[in-house]
Amino acid sequence: MTAAGAEPSSVADSIYFNGRIITMAEPEAETEPDGDSAARPEAVAVRGETIVFVGALEEAERDWRGPATVMRDLEDRTLLPGFIDPHSHLGGIGLQATVADLLAAPDGDVRRLGDVIEKLSRWRDANPPYSPTQPLGRSRWIIGFGYDDAIIGGHPTREDLDRVSTERPVLAIHQSFHLGAVNSVGLRELGITADTPDPDGGVIRREDDLPDFGTPSGVLEEAAFTLANTEAFRTAAADGRPANLNPLIAAGFFKAGRAVANRFGFTTVQEGGTTPEILAAMRSAGAFPLPPWQVDVVVYISAAAVGDADLAVSQDYARGLRCAGVKMFLDGSPQGRTAWLTEPYKEPPGDLPEDYCGYPAIKDFDVVVGQVRRAFANDWQVIAHVNGDAAIDQFIAAIEAVCAERGEPDAAARRPVAIHAQTAREDQLEAFARLGIIPSFFSMHTFYWGDWYQDVVLGSPRAENISPAATALAMGLRYTSHHDAPVALPDSIRVLSSQVTRRTRGRGEVLGEDQRVSVRDALRSLTVNAAYQYFEEHRKGTIEVGKQADLVVLNHCPLDFEDPYASAEWESLKVVETIRRGVRMPFETADAVTVGALAAEESEGPVIVPFRPAC
Repeated sequence: MTAAGAEPSSVADSIYFNGRIITMAEPEAETEPDGDSAARPEAVAVRGETIVFVGALEEAERDWRGPATVMRDLEDRTLLPGFIDPHSHLGGIGLQATVADLLAAPDGDVRRLGDVIEKLSRWRDANPPYSPTQPLGRSRWIIGFGYDDAIIGGHPTREDLDRVSTERPVLAIHQSFHLGAVNSVGLRELGITADTPDPDGGVIRREDDLPDFGTPSGVLEEAAFTLANTEAFRTAAADGRPANLNPLIAAGFFKAGRAVANRFGFTTVQEGGTTPEILAAMRSAGAFPLPPWQVDVVVYISAAAVGDADLAVSQDYARGLRCAGVKMFLDGSPQGRTAWLTEPYKEPPGDLPEDYCGYPAIKDFDVVVGQVRRAFANDWQVIAHVNGDAAIDQFIAAIEAVCAERGEPDAAARRPVAIHAQTAREDQLEAFARLGIIPSFFSMHTFYWGDWYQDVVLGSPRAENISPAATALAMGLRYTSHHDAPVALPDSIRVLSSQVTRRTRGRGEVLGEDQRVSVRDALRSLTVNAAYQYFEEHRKGTIEVGKQADLVVLNHCPLDFEDPYASAEWESLKVVETIRRGVRMPFETADAVTVGALAAEESEGPVIVPFRPAC
């Protein structure tokens, strides 16, 4: 046995060599710019699903190479631990790749309202309605995802979407996935009229003040929007109404999501905030025959939807999937101006008053405490959607209350996660450190909506301090950073660059220079820190002997960038290969996966896969 390897009982299946190997283990020769290059590992040997050697190439070939060993020449590219997604929605990734693409540049090409109408109309023509009498149809609702009111100059209204169809319901989903717009048919099918009050935790926007509440404009926020997306994506008959979405398409969402995640180097992904019914379907070999995922999938159930379900929470994967706990939803979207703040938005939406601060998803604090209490009692990990600082206050207070009830000094052993934490204040980061709460920042907000934060949402100085990663590091926090797809593409490179450059999409300005972090710290947020967030640091997050052979190959080494704070070198950085559990993953297109799912399962009859996206 050597210090760098394990006693070989058989030869390796593959040996990676001739490239930069960044193990992300500490200490590492790469930690210092002038580190001894002779100490850098030259080779990584993999047998089965496990890394069995890290060290000198000569030693790897001597001890681990056999006649069947495949020598993987990196060709001067960079080998890193596989990227671990700290928060997203696997089915939503597939949804994003399947419905009408309403994204703006650089991910899409929508620039104005007319583009939204055109894209939806094209999708309408290409996707016939689904019904029991039309089993080869795809969706009765015409659905598009990703429009950004900051780009197109506002939200589409029911009248705008009536231009797409006056016969089929239409749903245009905002990029935040917290708002959306429906046409007149959609409003009618949802039963939303001037007599319909706003639901708890949501808003039906109005175009006038007719009694009782005003004529709906078609724009729906939060809980009101949830009504629309739940109906549009309904895969089973309910209350005498037929399904709206072909269930094979819903199954295809998850498979397409896996394909997209592979292309961006992710070997572990999350399905965050789903339902017990969807979890049961994901566990079903009938719905997802082997090989099911080709990524490891960590599932969190919506805390409000658990009911009496047995979640079977476990640290162990079964068929590549495990349930880790529950997700709480405590507020909305800052870019959509529904997140719950302690101070008013710079510019309130519509004709709302100047002191508008957004609103909570759950007004009753006892309900919030009850969700945390149940999670702790069952040893479920709890993660919470908290964008606004008022929502963060609510989460912190609930954690403190339940810790006090249980006589626990903190929650560090439970690793609760503050998802997004966009507007976390310094005192809240101090509370995270004291209580053991892990912040998982949505750092790509600095890129996509940085200018919008400055001009409309928060203004200075609050805008400069969104996703305060540098402050978190200074307080000793192990933060992670996520992409929250479908809200943004699951672009691992953008997740990294947004933390280091903090340059905005529109003006290219640096948003909060003091919150920029190093390339290595950014890499930690998707590797070793993300593994820690999931209680998986013993098997993932670094390239070390005994760890799971989850790897990613990049065309360049970001640690070698001459100016990592500029954007140019990041734009040329690409994922060229993803290895999960020792196996190279195919880079498939989402369309091919979805079509393949339809073709493979069509003859066997539909497998009912429920789908209810939430972000």
